[in-house]
Amino acid sequence: MPDLGDYALWVLASYAASLALLGGMVGWYWLRARRVRAQLEQVEARQDGPK
Repeated sequence: MPDLGDYALWVLASYAASLALLGGMVGWYWLRARRVRAQLEQVEARQDGPK
C-alpha cells in the first residue's frame, strides 16, 4: 500500500464512502429489478388468464 502520509484517514474514508454508496446503489437497483419483475409477471398472468 502506498504511503498516504497525513491524508491517509481522508483517502481511506473517501474510498470507504464510495464503496458504501456503490454497494447501496447496486442493492437498490437489485431490489427494484425484483419488484419490477414481480409486477411484470402479474401483468402477464392477467393477460394469460381466462379468455
